[in-house]
Amino acid sequence: MTTGEKMPAIGHTLYVVATPLGNLRDITLRAIDILGSVDVIAAEDTRVTAKLLSRHGITARMLSLHEHNERRRAGEIVALLDAGKSVALVSDAGTPAVSDPGAALVRSVIDAGYIVVPIPGPSAVVAALSASGIVAPQWLFCGFLPATATARRAALERFRDCPGALVFYEAPHRIAATLDALASTLGSDRELVIARELTKRFETIHRCRLGEAASWLAGDPDRVRGEFVLVVAASAATKPQHQTDAHDDTLRALLAELPVAQAVRLAVALTGAPRNRLYERALLLSKSSRR
Repeated sequence: MTTGEKMPAIGHTLYVVATPLGNLRDITLRAIDILGSVDVIAAEDTRVTAKLLSRHGITARMLSLHEHNERRRAGEIVALLDAGKSVALVSDAGTPAVSDPGAALVRSVIDAGYIVVPIPGPSAVVAALSASGIVAPQWLFCGFLPATATARRAALERFRDCPGALVFYEAPHRIAATLDALASTLGSDRELVIARELTKRFETIHRCRLGEAASWLAGDPDRVRGEFVLVVAASAATKPQHQTDAHDDTLRALLAELPVAQAVRLAVALTGAPRNRLYERALLLSKSSRR
């Protein structure tokens, strides 16, 4: 259902609410409606969420839900839903349950037979990708890499041949080690976007090669501060083939019997290639055949 009307929370429901990454104005009207009408807000850090609620004039009962107490809290929240209450789940920033607490709670609520409603909004992954300039029809969200050097390199070995872009989260105290591991494992020539402190005062989006990242980071001590999203382009060896003539034989055969639109539709079904790319190529082939 599409509506512009205010829709308050309803009982027996868990709302998974995305909150701003940093700029408190980056919150949706629907999120404000839900946070202002639920019975309880389960927050990763109640002190952080209290600032957001205060900014928007929201008063609500809060309880903490973080990585150390999520299993226990899940039972308490299911009991609240049993009693007909509505609950909103928020993390400190962005979308809950994405490299943040919440996934176990969502599973518990689903298993208990209650409704889970997503209230979409800010996501650091999507924000970084949208501003990266990296053309990535496919991408893999890798989250945080392991803390130890051996486990980190083993994880990167598994990701190395992924045919799409790779997206990582990283904390300031590990960013230098992670950039070194990315360059040595994935190759120094791969394109990298370092997105730091997204939506905040000192937001930085830096583009370079993996082999250049360490020296850029070391060039200013302030560059180590904040939360990071790293977007690594697919390697040349694993990027999807974009040769203009990859499916020309198929297109020529179809164009000999069918109009462009039908030929492209069948070519997409036969090859699995992107429609826009096949359509552009079909137009060129059609024009050249008329000369």
